[in-house]
Amino acid sequence: MAIPPPDPARLAALNEHFGFGLSDAELEEMGPAVVSTFAASERVEELYQATAPQTPNREWAEPTDNPLGAWYVTTNIPGAADGPLAGKTVAIKDNVSVAGVPMTNGSASVEGFVPRRDATSVTRLLAAGATITGKSMCEDLCFSGASFTSRPWPVRNPWDPSRNAGGSSAGSTVLVVTGEVDLALGGDQGGSVRIPSSFSGGVGHKPTHGLVPYTGAFPIEQTIDHLGPMTRTVADAALMLGVLAGVDGQDPRQPTSIAPVDYTAALSGGAEGLRIGVVTEGFGRPESDAGVDQSVRAAIDVLRGAGASVDEISIPWHLDGMAVWNVIATEGAAFQMIDGNAYGMNSQGLYDPELMEHYGAQRITRGSELSKTVKLVGLSGGHTYKVGGGKWYAMARNLAFELRAAYDAAFSSYDLLAMPTLPYTARPLLGYDAPLGDYLTTALSMIGNCAPFDVSGHPACTVPAELVDGLPCGLMLVGKNFDDATVLRGAHAYEKAVGGFPAPPALTTVGGQA
Repeated sequence: MAIPPPDPARLAALNEHFGFGLSDAELEEMGPAVVSTFAASERVEELYQATAPQTPNREWAEPTDNPLGAWYVTTNIPGAADGPLAGKTVAIKDNVSVAGVPMTNGSASVEGFVPRRDATSVTRLLAAGATITGKSMCEDLCFSGASFTSRPWPVRNPWDPSRNAGGSSAGSTVLVVTGEVDLALGGDQGGSVRIPSSFSGGVGHKPTHGLVPYTGAFPIEQTIDHLGPMTRTVADAALMLGVLAGVDGQDPRQPTSIAPVDYTAALSGGAEGLRIGVVTEGFGRPESDAGVDQSVRAAIDVLRGAGASVDEISIPWHLDGMAVWNVIATEGAAFQMIDGNAYGMNSQGLYDPELMEHYGAQRITRGSELSKTVKLVGLSGGHTYKVGGGKWYAMARNLAFELRAAYDAAFSSYDLLAMPTLPYTARPLLGYDAPLGDYLTTALSMIGNCAPFDVSGHPACTVPAELVDGLPCGLMLVGKNFDDATVLRGAHAYEKAVGGFPAPPALTTVGGQA
């Protein structure tokens, strides 16, 4: 397309924005030179369109049976005839591109977008034999830990539909624990694989940062973006991770090489010989429910009884990790997810130009419909960036090395760290118009144990502990970077010791699950 030349008002606005100090006469003189640079942009578009993929024709439908609001759209996209996931159905979180199928990322600002390309994770799942049966609902731009900010509808908890299911990967966990799908893909920037899994009674594994390519998923902030498996059993999580893991050459979050690991084989190790450090700072937080702390300690005792050695340890940095995450997730996301139209710039990864254009225009025209959590990110992160020029973000990223080192110091003596995934059980589902204090507390107050590991990158898996007042809670096990196998081994040892995880009582026959 021909780029429209800037009028004098636009040039004047840019002059003021950058503080260039050009006079009106100098701006008028500069105008033709500015326009002359557009030829390169127009030629780049011609070259890009000549080789860009065409959107495939894939059938999809609005869900007809969706009592908990977990589906966004349904599909039937078969994978390879054989492979490790042959015969398995999978739901894809709706921040991940499935070519030819609408993607909304839970937000009015993305509504109407249809991707041209499959995400790498989608390509790998299909190649492994999985059948994609739909897109699962997620929170507005994935920035909430509760399931009431998603558009066009909220997601309800399968254990108590009056409560939220957790976010932002709410639909994925609900579809899994109710047996509507075998597997689901989720995303995690502050706990969004683990939070809904804990609130809704599923297994959620946040891999080591960079283990699973993020290519083709809607970013929030490159240094904390993760994709991971959400399942009913740890064995399924290990099987799915084995398919998803590995370098794709298009994601700058990844190292240049990753050694292949048989995660399923690793499960056979059991708890015998595992050294577990119980992180004191993960318990008794101001927001903690004593019943959840008690349930998680009982789960840790199960691992002790199964042969693991268990010690109480202190990692003071764990509490400060939330401050580090907050700066990265507000200032960094304001810069990349909002002003940078999701992808930002200065990255050597694969971009989605069509998504950037669509969302970049629509987040302005429909910005009033964004969630209060997204608006908080824009206002807070935008202000601190403007005032400090990015210094607080830079400080937080530098402190991330110290946070990671504090956990790594513990891993010099322990194989796994253990703590509650979340401090409390699922809270009542709110409406879009809830008072700001209730809104923000419900959406964000549960992430204290989860978010620091998005910054440090360490793998973390949540599995259901004993119910608390009839609602699920989670035991979280954390491991060394790129030692996801040991995390899954510990989680599986616990699952085996307790004889499996319960399904929601009213839904015990859905999908043939007992």
